[in-house]
Amino acid sequence: MSEIEQGKVTIKEAFDWWFRVPEYQRPYVWETDQVNNLLDDVSQALETKPESEYFLGSIVLQRRTVKDELTGDYAEYDLLDGQQRLVTCLIIHAVGRDLADDERLRRNCSEAVSKEADNLDNIPERLRIVFDTRDDLKEFVAKFLKSGGGTSDESALRSASGSKNLSVRNMANAVLEVRRYFSQLGASDLFKFFRFLRNKVLLIYVTSDQLDDAIRLFTVLNARGVRLRSSDILKAKNLGELRDTGASADEQKLAAKMWEDMDSDLGDDLDVFLSHVRSILVKEKARLGLVDEFEQNIYRPRAFDRETKEYTKLEPLVKPGAETFAFLKRYWQHHKDILGGEHHALTSSYEFDNLISLLTDDGTADFWMPPLLRYRDAFGDERITDFLRRLENKFSADWIARETPTNRVEAMNAVTKKIDELKKQSGLQPGARIEALLSSDVFGFNRDELLRQLDTGAIYGRHFTRYVLYKLDMIYGGTSNRLQPPKEMTIEHILPQDPAEDSLWCRDFSPQQREEWTDRLGNLVLISGRKNTAQGRLDYREKKRRFYEKRIESFPNAQRVINQNDDWTPIQLTTNHTSVLKVLSDYCTQP
Repeated sequence: MSEIEQGKVTIKEAFDWWFRVPEYQRPYVWETDQVNNLLDDVSQALETKPESEYFLGSIVLQRRTVKDELTGDYAEYDLLDGQQRLVTCLIIHAVGRDLADDERLRRNCSEAVSKEADNLDNIPERLRIVFDTRDDLKEFVAKFLKSGGGTSDESALRSASGSKNLSVRNMANAVLEVRRYFSQLGASDLFKFFRFLRNKVLLIYVTSDQLDDAIRLFTVLNARGVRLRSSDILKAKNLGELRDTGASADEQKLAAKMWEDMDSDLGDDLDVFLSHVRSILVKEKARLGLVDEFEQNIYRPRAFDRETKEYTKLEPLVKPGAETFAFLKRYWQHHKDILGGEHHALTSSYEFDNLISLLTDDGTADFWMPPLLRYRDAFGDERITDFLRRLENKFSADWIARETPTNRVEAMNAVTKKIDELKKQSGLQPGARIEALLSSDVFGFNRDELLRQLDTGAIYGRHFTRYVLYKLDMIYGGTSNRLQPPKEMTIEHILPQDPAEDSLWCRDFSPQQREEWTDRLGNLVLISGRKNTAQGRLDYREKKRRFYEKRIESFPNAQRVINQNDDWTPIQLTTNHTSVLKVLSDYCTQP
C-alpha cells in the first residue's frame, strides 16, 4: 500500500487546497433537504457551542502532483468520498461572496471559490474544485459559482434547476436554498456564520497517491455524505482501462459523458441496471458483490475442473474498457425503450405497456428484466409482446406458487440461457428461433399450485395480493385500454373485515361465512385513495352509492364487480371468486 496521510483540517484550510472531481465520481446528488440540514447543523453548533470545534465529516482523497511551468508544481486532490459536502461548502462560499456587505468576508469567500489571476507573478486563475465532466456542468460552475455576482441571478438559477444534467439541477437548487437560508440572517449573523464555518468546522481527511488504496479507504470511514457506489468503482476501472489502452482524449470524454448520462437517467437504480447486465452475461445467481462479480465472473472468468481441482482461465465475457462501454450503452438503450411506455404500434394495442406497468408496480421484484433485455437485444421487437406475456406468467406464477427466491431467479436465468442457445443456432431463421423459444418448457410452471394458492384460504396480506388484483384489472380492461392507475391504490374488502353487528352484512353472512370469505380473492378489489374504515363498513348499497362512485373509475375489475352486483351476499361473492379464478387460469395458459 502507498503512503497514507491523514489528519484534520478546518474549512478555511481545506479551501486553500486544490480539488478535482474525477469523471468516475457520481454526480452532485444532494437535494435541498440535505443542503438545509448542513446549514442547520452548523448554525446549531454555532449557537450552542460557539467556542467548540464541529466535526462535519470525512473526505477521502487521491493526491496527485500537477506540473505547472508558470507557478511550479502543486498538489491536487481527487475527491473520492466527501464530494457532496465539499461542493456544498463551495456553493455556500459563492453565495456568501455575493451577499456579504463586509469586504473581508467577500474577499475570503471569493478566494475559497477561485484564485484570481496574478499577471505579475504569472499565476493563472484557478478554481478550488475542478469538475472532470461534461461541458454543461462546467458552464454552470463558471457562470454561477466562479463569477462574482453569479449566484444573484435567481431567474437563471430557477431555469437551470430544470436541467437534464443531474449535477446542474441539484447545484442550482442548492444555490437557491443557500440564498434563501442566508436571506433570513442579518449582516452580523452572516459574518458570525462564516467565521464559525471557516475556523471551527473540521473535516477529517485521508489521502493516498494510489487510486486503488484510496478507494479502499473510503469503505472503512463512517462519513455522513453520499458514498461511492459499485457503479462508481466500475466506472473508474473502465475509464482507467481506456486510458491504459491508448484511447484518445475525445474517446475518454465521450465514454465519461455516456456514463454520466446513464447515471442521470437511472439515478439510484444504476447499480440495479448493472446487476441486470451482470445476469445477462453470467446467467447465474450473484454470489459476490457487484464489483467482484464483474471482476471475477465477467472480466476474468475461470472454470473449475473437479478432477484436477484446478481453475482454468476463460476468455472475458466482455472486456473492460471500450467493449464494456459499448455493451452498457446498447443495453441502456434497450432499458429506456422498454420502460418508455410507447409500444402501441407493436400489436396495435397497449398489451406490452400494460404488462410493464404490472411488472413495475411498487414492491415487485425485477429479476424478469434481464431476460427481457436479452430478448430485445437478440430479436428486436419481433413478437416481443408474446414473449413478455409468457415471461410475466412464469414470473408471477412462480412467485404465487411459493417457489424459493433462488429458484425464481434461476428460472429467469434459464430463459436468458435459452435465448442465447437459440441465437447461436445459425441453421434456424429468426422467426423459427423465436417460435422455438416461445414454445419451450422454460416458461412452464406449477399451475395446480398456483390455482390452489389463489383459491383456498385467505390471501389478503400476502405479498402478491396487490399484484394479482392489479393483474385482474389489466385482464378485464383489455389490451385496447391503457392501464393508468392512480398513485395511491388500496385493497378493498367488499364484505368488510369488521361489520357492525346490526348491519345487513351480519344478516346476510353467518360468522362462519365471514371468517371463511372475508380475505379471499373473490371479496377483494383495488380502489383509489386510502382506506376509509367508516365508509367501508356501510351496507353494500350505501357503500356502492357513497363510497365507490369516484374510486373505481381506474380499476376495470372493481367497476365490473360493483356495477354488475346490486347486492353482495354469499352467492355473489362465491360466484365472483369462481369467475376471477377462471379468468386468471385462462390467461396464464393462453398461447
